[in-house]
Amino acid sequence: MGLKEKLFEKIDAHRPRVVNLIKNYGDKPVQEITASQVISGMKGIKCLITDISYLDPMEGIRFRGYTIPEVLAKLPKPEGKEQPYVEGHFYLLLTGDLPTEEDVADVAAIWKSKRDLPEYVKDVLKALPRDTHPMVMFSAGILAMQRESKFAAWYNAGKFNKMDAWDYMYEDVMELLPKLPTLGAYIYRMKYKGDVHIPADPNLDFGGNFAHMMGIPEPYDDVARLYFILHSDHESGNVSAHATHLVASALSDIFYSYSAGMDGLAGPLHGLANQEVLKWIQETMQKLGGKVPTKEELEKFLWDTLNSGQVIPGYGHAVLRKTDPRYMAQREFALKHLPDDPIFQVVSMLYEVVPPILQKHGKAKNPWPNVDAHSGCIQWHYGVKEYDFYTVLFGIGRALGVTANVIWDRGLGYNIERPKSITTDMLEEIVGAK
Repeated sequence: MGLKEKLFEKIDAHRPRVVNLIKNYGDKPVQEITASQVISGMKGIKCLITDISYLDPMEGIRFRGYTIPEVLAKLPKPEGKEQPYVEGHFYLLLTGDLPTEEDVADVAAIWKSKRDLPEYVKDVLKALPRDTHPMVMFSAGILAMQRESKFAAWYNAGKFNKMDAWDYMYEDVMELLPKLPTLGAYIYRMKYKGDVHIPADPNLDFGGNFAHMMGIPEPYDDVARLYFILHSDHESGNVSAHATHLVASALSDIFYSYSAGMDGLAGPLHGLANQEVLKWIQETMQKLGGKVPTKEELEKFLWDTLNSGQVIPGYGHAVLRKTDPRYMAQREFALKHLPDDPIFQVVSMLYEVVPPILQKHGKAKNPWPNVDAHSGCIQWHYGVKEYDFYTVLFGIGRALGVTANVIWDRGLGYNIERPKSITTDMLEEIVGAK
């Protein structure tokens, strides 16, 4: 059974659950909402549905019920490689089932046939000033491809049927996803490598081909596979996922929707954290003599940082209460492949000294590192030293989970998102503040 046929079988079996919830339990309360949650960006309000991933405070992100170590161990891998096929991870996110080698090959064959960028997208990128931020280029490239949308053409032809919408969304996703590594590598080579481009290798998988088009030798192909899988999904409430879901709920196609999601990812509070952490580590090394400091030197610097009212970037998480498993997966890779890298040595030393310091300091709910504490270090080691490009890498990976979610949104017939707003006067009256 092919991916699309299996997906329809899964969607069709799931639909009665949604109908039952709405029909028989639609009036049941889910949680009490506080005034602070209303004011502070709906934090912690249970108001979105996704079966693709769940963020457990103690276990970290689970993809379709599997922890990150389980995903990395169970998914098929290219021969001789350490990290799984991205194609197989997408199959898992979309269906909830671990793929066979044949399943991976089917997805890979579809993606290989669709990964070339249209020439007009290249023209759009070339028309932009070369100092344009790569995320502007990435979002613009995605949006420019909207003319390819089968979903939009189907809707505009007056053929819309709510229960069939997933089919055309699926086709659009399978058109967009394989082009994202090509788009990202094209932007990178255009901006930073003298506009000298490397054509795709028809024999390579999603991650391997991205590394090839970037012009970076092995084991950067495994870096790409790992990075894209780790960043693929993080529930539906983060800005990039939520923005994509919100725009798609208006029956916008995936090109409109994911471009909007990338505009959210470009925000400093969302997708820029990894480059901010790396910059902070490099500045710290410079302040401590331009070398790998001793633990004592680093501890003193960290206490001075905290006592001056500043934070230690890369540590803490809104939900997690342990070390981010995404951090640990990258740490294991770095321990094997770049143990002598000076920046990694500082990253590793921070992992040893920061949590006890934050625990003594007493203000951090979670003293453990998150994914952003590590990812920039590995990219820098393999020559991707352009900070501004890191969010594009994030965006390529995040597409895997977000697009899977949007297909399921259409498959289950979810409505347009439309929360209710109230005024400050109303909120004060509700809580008795007047």
